[in-house]
Amino acid sequence: MRGKWVQFIAVISGLSCLLWIAGLGWSMYDYFNKPGKPPGMETKHVETAAKENDQFDVVALGDSLTRGTGDPKGKGYVGALIDHLEEKSDQRIFLSNLGIKGQTSVQLADQVKQQEVQRQVKTADVILITIGGNDLFRGGQALVNLNTDEVKESEEKYVQNVNSILTNLRSVNAEADIFLIGLYNPFIELDDAELTSKIVRDWNYESAEVSAKYPKTVFVPTFDLFQLKVDDYLYTDKFHPNAEGYQLIAERVASLITW
Repeated sequence: MRGKWVQFIAVISGLSCLLWIAGLGWSMYDYFNKPGKPPGMETKHVETAAKENDQFDVVALGDSLTRGTGDPKGKGYVGALIDHLEEKSDQRIFLSNLGIKGQTSVQLADQVKQQEVQRQVKTADVILITIGGNDLFRGGQALVNLNTDEVKESEEKYVQNVNSILTNLRSVNAEADIFLIGLYNPFIELDDAELTSKIVRDWNYESAEVSAKYPKTVFVPTFDLFQLKVDDYLYTDKFHPNAEGYQLIAERVASLITW
């Protein structure tokens, strides 16, 4: 009798084990084969995700003016511009500041070919550019022994680089508004001011002509903003704008941006 009872218990235990295994198998099948993936296993495709309707992307490219050198708070015209945009719109403003201190036009022409830069440019609504000051002034060295032939040669190379920059940007993003910020003359109150001002105006003219070749691309003049009171709007290095100077540039660009 005892042997039969042990045998009965073994059969019941075996059946219970089989039912447990079957239940586990069904649960696993349902877990991994239902629509979607289980919690914690979602995959986010950031690069291909649709942009939200209330999102406004700004990409800033260029030199130390884009980085805000001379502004004690480091905001520069880009940061001041973002403040203006946030006041004017309920959209969420996203900024990608890719400016590099000391950058020249040939370096920027190389930078816009980089994959990560192009990824950010692709979704931009507005693209800001400051470039050319380092090509022309070379930290003021170009004015020590001013050679108009060398300046003209530098200008021609600069124009070629700007063409390359805008061509690459447009190949990646055909819809964004591009604002190319013009040059001012920080040396307008020094000797040879008449000549240096003429050179800056010539560079600005060529920049405006290049910009006009590309759709939705605007040249933004700044020469006049600094012309009458340049010292009031320059940092202590007498080259970069101070916070007030950057604010002037930001206000001008902000007035051109439409929604």
